[in-house]
Amino acid sequence: MSKLFIVPTPIGNLADVTFRSIAVLKDADIILCEDTRTSGKFLKHYEIKKPLYAYHQHNEHRVVDTLIERIKSGEKMACITDAGTPAISDPAFLLVRACADNDIEVETLPGATAFVPALVNSALPCDKFVFEGFLPHKKGRQTRLKFLAEETRTIVFYESPHRLLKTLKQLLEFFEEERLASVSRELTKLHEETVRGNFSELIHYYENNTLKGEIVLVVEGRKTK
Repeated sequence: MSKLFIVPTPIGNLADVTFRSIAVLKDADIILCEDTRTSGKFLKHYEIKKPLYAYHQHNEHRVVDTLIERIKSGEKMACITDAGTPAISDPAFLLVRACADNDIEVETLPGATAFVPALVNSALPCDKFVFEGFLPHKKGRQTRLKFLAEETRTIVFYESPHRLLKTLKQLLEFFEEERLASVSRELTKLHEETVRGNFSELIHYYENNTLKGEIVLVVEGRKTK
């Protein structure tokens, strides 16, 4: 039976993958990869030898119809990204939606995603939270920050090393100064680090410490009176 499998992959530590994920990838007819070189290393580690197909943000609109036809023809297709769960700030949403529109079954496996361990480790409330992903780089950025300043739930962002300080300084500008936040980087890797504090403390820390790796920024929601 033709089907699309959404398969999470480790965000750093190669051991963070389920037995079921490995079994699905070994059984698939074709594996969609965000970057075939990056995924190739992971697949080689687990001795998975399947045809790979590049599927990323630059071609996903163009190839989605072709992929749907291939699934309809009977292929079992697995979709992975460079790290974590596909469609969470990564390609896959368009393909899943197209499958739904074409009555194609989609099976999404549970597994690694960066924001969950960062949220729990932030020591901020995680019973209610909003996942914001990446902020707009330019257009609409300040408007979005002003809107989020009123959010009472914990807010989770993804950020890159070269933009983190800019983001922290803008949060200090638009949010209350005493708000707490947490910065997690290199999750599951050898140099994993989580730093907690208010915006000023975090700015001071990262102005004086080297910053590398992908980042999850968790920010306390606005306190209600």
